Amino acid sequence: MSVSPLWEADHSTQILHPAIMTDELEQSRANEPALTNGHDVRPEKRHPILIIVMGVAGTGKSTLAQALDVRLDLPYIEGDELHPPANIDKMSAGIPLTDADREPWLARLRTTAERMVVQQEAGAGPTRRPGALVTCSALRRYYRDILRGAHTVPGHIDSMTPSMLPTYFVYIKGNLELLRERIAKRTGHYMKPSMLDSQLETLESPEGEENVVVVPLEDTTEEQVRKAIEGLKKLGAL
Repeated sequence: MSVSPLWEADHSTQILHPAIMTDELEQSRANEPALTNGHDVRPEKRHPILIIVMGVAGTGKSTLAQALDVRLDLPYIEGDELHPPANIDKMSAGIPLTDADREPWLARLRTTAERMVVQQEAGAGPTRRPGALVTCSALRRYYRDILRGAHTVPGHIDSMTPSMLPTYFVYIKGNLELLRERIAKRTGHYMKPSMLDSQLETLESPEGEENVVVVPLEDTTEEQVRKAIEGLKKLGAL
């Protein structure tokens, strides 16, 4: 699918030049502690990962992501907070988003995670497990591929290839009746209950795709966390 001509670079967040970021990475690695008495005093080096908790509205993405954040110690990004105002206005009015609406948002999620990793590597970001934990509906395969870094997007860091930030999805899967019940009880959220049908129509299940863990909506949060971590370990993410 071609990139929408409506895509524009996100200027709301400072984006460092890729060459500067690469220099920062090299400098931070050069400054790492050396061996002491034949033993490496550095903590075990862990490869950055991007974990996306996905599903339609009402699945409890934020609840699960926050619980995983406690267990995995990954910097957390609430995907809904990165929607541009125009998207929030449309959803608040019960108007479904189009691909042209979603593409800049998805691109911003990916590039925000990339910048976070570069800052971590340079010693300027959160001193936690390298990577990021993000909530996002990620309804279609095309959207998930943007999040995987498979498409060039505005603000992308050239030196950050998909293999440098492998992406894993934790998909919360549930039945329609329970979804309707849960979303009807939500208060203070701009997503209208009527939007659920639109999301379900758009949804392309990620089951069978690479690096996807499925957890049942019906499970408790504790059970979902356990199954998500077990699945991520089997995939080699943890």
